[in-house]
Amino acid sequence: MSLFGRKRKDPEATCAMVVVAAGSSQRMGQDKMLLELDGRPVLAHTLLALESSDRVDEVVVVTREDLVGTIGSLCRELGLQKVKTVVRGGATRVESAHLGTLEVSENAKLIGIHDGARPFVSTAVMERVVDKAHQTGAAAPAIPVQDTIKVAHGGVVDHTPDRATLFAVQTPQVFDADLIRGALTKALQDNATLTDDCSAVERLGMSVSLVEGDRSNIKLTTPADLAVARVILEGRNQ
Repeated sequence: MSLFGRKRKDPEATCAMVVVAAGSSQRMGQDKMLLELDGRPVLAHTLLALESSDRVDEVVVVTREDLVGTIGSLCRELGLQKVKTVVRGGATRVESAHLGTLEVSENAKLIGIHDGARPFVSTAVMERVVDKAHQTGAAAPAIPVQDTIKVAHGGVVDHTPDRATLFAVQTPQVFDADLIRGALTKALQDNATLTDDCSAVERLGMSVSLVEGDRSNIKLTTPADLAVARVILEGRNQ
């Protein structure tokens, strides 16, 4: 039975989603998960998007210890039926993601990991990435990089990589359940510093497939991102 009153509808889970929302929000200057957008907290928009996707069977929210009760109450107020539990995260993203995967139902075939601060993930993106992960075992949405990128050392350009080969990776990133649990465990054992979950799988020599992302699927990190978020919301509400 779900913490919020829902029985699993199917033992063959489409995808169990871990929402990582345990960061300190230092660059935002205030707790971005609870910042209000269009009358709701940022995290509420994220969870409602997952709730509406038929590719998501259950959700585990990982957050800071001081927010566990607040976010649990928010899930109840929103009437979210897919949220299985809200748990305390760790000191790093890797630790938080790992703790979340341990709370996922044992019979989940796929586990996705999504940034709590990406409130505009679309159903189309979730369909593409979950379906690809079913086929390949590991997938993530990505968009082509538009700027020219320079690799530099000590403030001096070393080389300019071919922009056609560069992609900005988004979330949710979806994996075979045993694969991502094992990859995150290994990353923790090695004290690896990772900025996304694909990197944990890549460290094992495994391939990750990319699918088409969405430029609206932004991560809210700085105050400037909030202005962009409001523009996106205005466009959706028109």
